[in-house]
Amino acid sequence: MPEENEATKKATIRRLAASEVLNGESPLVLTATLVPVAGLDRFQPAGFPEVGHVIYKAPRGNGSVEPVCIVDSAASMANHLESVCMRGPHDLDLLPDLSGMPYLRCVTGDIAEGRLPGNREAIVTSLTEGHRIASTYFLGARNKQSGKWDGKGGQRVLATGKICEKSFGDELVAEFGVVLAESKRAHPPAAKWWDVFKTISKYDPNALVHGVLFPQWQIKIPRVLTAHLEAFGAGRVDRSGVKFDRLGKTTSGQPIFAVDDATASEIRATFVLDVALIRSFGREDDNKTLGLTSAQKEFLVALSLWKITKLLAAPFRFRSGCHLKLSSLRDHESEVEMDINMPAAITAAGFRSSDADPNVVTDVFWPREELYREAGVDEEITVPPDDGQGGDAGDNGEDANE
Repeated sequence: MPEENEATKKATIRRLAASEVLNGESPLVLTATLVPVAGLDRFQPAGFPEVGHVIYKAPRGNGSVEPVCIVDSAASMANHLESVCMRGPHDLDLLPDLSGMPYLRCVTGDIAEGRLPGNREAIVTSLTEGHRIASTYFLGARNKQSGKWDGKGGQRVLATGKICEKSFGDELVAEFGVVLAESKRAHPPAAKWWDVFKTISKYDPNALVHGVLFPQWQIKIPRVLTAHLEAFGAGRVDRSGVKFDRLGKTTSGQPIFAVDDATASEIRATFVLDVALIRSFGREDDNKTLGLTSAQKEFLVALSLWKITKLLAAPFRFRSGCHLKLSSLRDHESEVEMDINMPAAITAAGFRSSDADPNVVTDVFWPREELYREAGVDEEITVPPDDGQGGDAGDNGEDANE
């Protein structure tokens, strides 16, 4: 009898394939129920300055209210979903499943005979830097008044090892087809948006999954994958900690500090995949592909589902006091499993297959003295503003840098 029940359970599990999702209903909504590891009752949500974690009263259909705690915001969840792509918390290399996926690295090193040798020092990547491809680390620093590159770093390393004379940001402007018209604020004509999608996919397709903002060029692409982590039936647990200074060598003394924990009847992560937005990144017109190909759009779906799988596959530590494991993953009808083959999806997407430079990892060079020097008082560089889309500084305690 137990064997029959197990067989019945497996038969009711829905297997999600990227091709099916791409051609299915939008949005795809997946709900993961999580529980603290080790059978613990309490966990640590995101903290906010002066107020601790947030518990709000959510109205329910019967006229009652339910206390709901924000465990992690969409910005912080995006960071978690990107962190699972890396080999480790301090390792900038991607997991083997993602080999062949384009991304950018900010690198430095010593120039020898006009070239940057292979032993380059990687500083950040477009999967670890908050603004992804739109980061100053990749575009190069720009003067706030003129919007022009300052000429001090942010140049692509060519296949030969030579440093491009233009900034990578200026190269992107040309590939996007943005109309500059001698203005620091410009925009792509309507027909050039296909080039915007293709170019971002060429260099940093992960940015299309989590959203990207180039305010100086009026380019804003919202998140394809949005996730929230919330606790329902939440209660606040106030406790304290103390710091001991046994040798008396610090100025802090022996402070007592507050720690906010929470309890809940249910912890739930909700993942919303905007499939319609992915479909809008490309289409066929008179046997000509505008924007992304079907295989490239299918790759974005596969990457999104793969990220969800990796985040939930093993107990994940969202912060020091918030170590959660998966209980169940469902859509609106049944439990689900992912049927994703990332190496096959990457191969089918054909990244850089027609480029003279077949290397899918783009290195952007900064001189070491420029990368580590402090900015002067009269210097000001432009970065995308914090709008919660592609530059969210995150909530205190969330370790969010999206």
